[in-house]
Amino acid sequence: MSRMPASVRIVEVGPRDGLQNEKTLVPTATKIELIDRLSATGLRTIEATSFVSPKWVPQLADAAEVFSGIARRAGIAYPVLVPNETGYERARAVGVEEIAVFTAASEAFNRTNVNASIDESLQRFAPVLARARADGVRVRGYVSTVLGCPYQGEVPLADVVRVSRTLHAMGCYEISLGDTIGVGTPARARAMLRAVAAEVPMPALAIHFHDTYGQALANILACLEEGVAVVDAAVAGTGGCPYARGASGNVASEDVAYMLHGMGIDTGIDLDALAATGRWLAGVLGRETGSRVGRATAPAGGDAA
Repeated sequence: MSRMPASVRIVEVGPRDGLQNEKTLVPTATKIELIDRLSATGLRTIEATSFVSPKWVPQLADAAEVFSGIARRAGIAYPVLVPNETGYERARAVGVEEIAVFTAASEAFNRTNVNASIDESLQRFAPVLARARADGVRVRGYVSTVLGCPYQGEVPLADVVRVSRTLHAMGCYEISLGDTIGVGTPARARAMLRAVAAEVPMPALAIHFHDTYGQALANILACLEEGVAVVDAAVAGTGGCPYARGASGNVASEDVAYMLHGMGIDTGIDLDALAATGRWLAGVLGRETGSRVGRATAPAGGDAA
């Protein structure tokens, strides 16, 4: 029995997850313009930036300037990634109202990426989540490497379930399940989601698939059939994961929206405006858009500015 949702919320992660792995250093004003353009497309959640140490992610060193500069619209959430209490304090100082925290289901990935075990990384979040609760700040949780790890290969489903359940119990209103290196296929994606949904309510789950092997849309469809109604994607298919070799990038938001619209699933998104924004961003990055829809719908003479 299909539990296909009537509507889906696309969480636009291009300004953060997309840009953080781009080689081209994007000027602050351009990042602000990107978010403002995205705000005009009907998206309801746009991940704006990340308050990580500039030493680790130089591309996002201007997080405070970007967040302060965007024209925030009513009805749109602008979450930011924070790795620790310092990041939380920097985010709150510029008026952030929603944050995201991240860990991995793979022990090897966590140790390589954040130099901590899964349990240690979860313990690091405890004070951040406590402060967020006291401040009325919503917290989203990311679980990466849910379908495979560049360092340890297979990731036990039990670990994915345990980490997701723990983050939800700690107060994350939504858990985004990420195939960081894009190795998943539909049957495995479905089985992973089912296993997590047995412990965490489906309305609290989101999916985040990278398109390294061209499987992202198929994986998303398999998960939609299980009832998931929140999908992470990046305009123009930007980014990837700086710690995952060969991870070619996020699935393009335009391609996800096109598929959903073709299935009669509402997103609230103006696809033409989103595709034009993706082509504009690709131009800024000096290449063609990574979105198939963006390429297929490109006007002959280029977009109006």
